[in-house]
Amino acid sequence: MALASRLRRLLLGSDPRLARMLGYWAATCLLYLIGGILVVLQVRAGAADRDSAMLLVGIGVAGVAAFALLVRASGVLRISPSMLAVWQALYAIACNIGAYVVTGPLRGVYLIFLLVVMVFCAFSLRPRHTILLCASTLAMLGATMLWLVASDRVAYPAYIEGVHFVSAACALVSVTLLTGEMSKMRLRMKQQKEDLLDAMATIRQLATLDELTSLANRRHMNEVLVEQERRHDAAGQPTCIALIDLDFFKSVNDRYGHAAGDAVLRAFSNAARSALRSQDVLARWGGEEFLLLLPGAPPDQARMVVRRMAERVAAAPLTEVASDLRITFSAGIAQRQPGEPFADTITRADKALYDAKSSGRNRIREA
Repeated sequence: MALASRLRRLLLGSDPRLARMLGYWAATCLLYLIGGILVVLQVRAGAADRDSAMLLVGIGVAGVAAFALLVRASGVLRISPSMLAVWQALYAIACNIGAYVVTGPLRGVYLIFLLVVMVFCAFSLRPRHTILLCASTLAMLGATMLWLVASDRVAYPAYIEGVHFVSAACALVSVTLLTGEMSKMRLRMKQQKEDLLDAMATIRQLATLDELTSLANRRHMNEVLVEQERRHDAAGQPTCIALIDLDFFKSVNDRYGHAAGDAVLRAFSNAARSALRSQDVLARWGGEEFLLLLPGAPPDQARMVVRRMAERVAAAPLTEVASDLRITFSAGIAQRQPGEPFADTITRADKALYDAKSSGRNRIREA
């Protein structure tokens, strides 16, 4: 299984889009194979020139191999999927027109393959590109048929070539219009999917973040604590909880208004986050109260982080509220004991916070 997985990764890569492009290439290989077999059968029946037919088959095989390498290296060469699709379509159209030239009375069969090329383009090209490709195909096919009629009217009667051209034109235009509508539907579905993903990301953000401070909200913090409780029990690392309450926040609202209170909360959030370690999680616990999770931090390190927070919060400018206003907070720190629910740790941190506030505020106390 491991060897098969490595071979698959080597051939298809790890990018799902690349694997899908190689899947399309494999489907075209099958079509080239069928077309080549038909050419060989006509050679055996004496309806096609052997040298010209074998040259065409060789060109088809070389093209298939070349496009396999181009698709596999498209990321390195920075070739877009749509550009690759155009190249492959033009090559396939040229091969089909070549088969039309070198084969005999059954040459009209190869016009059907042109329709298949257009259908494949619906999966990778925009409608206007497909229309341009259809116009190019008809131009190449018409020029080829005129050349055949001019060079050998007996083998290529004008009436027969005219019927072939009109039939191919009607079929190609019809398929192009249908594939254009399919492409539009595919693009609309893709846009709807992207819009849905954006909406889900917004909902997820609203469900996990506090709108005012952009910190984790209480619901998300409870989920983090449950996950951390499981990890802590498995790893046995020290973890601390700090419960933080802004000092005299009610007086800010009473004196300057609720808009000023919101500005204070945002300033606290911005300053506090700059003092945290990468693994710390700060959440708005309610009103002007915040909960800080410090994974892997013993009490002395937790106190150091909270002190750094206090310094940066106190230095945060609040010129939009009042030039002389400064933010301070009181905090209670508790280390989670082995097997202790975080709810109990938070209760002990809350008691330490009450002690800090009753001691004059702007204090840090440990449980």
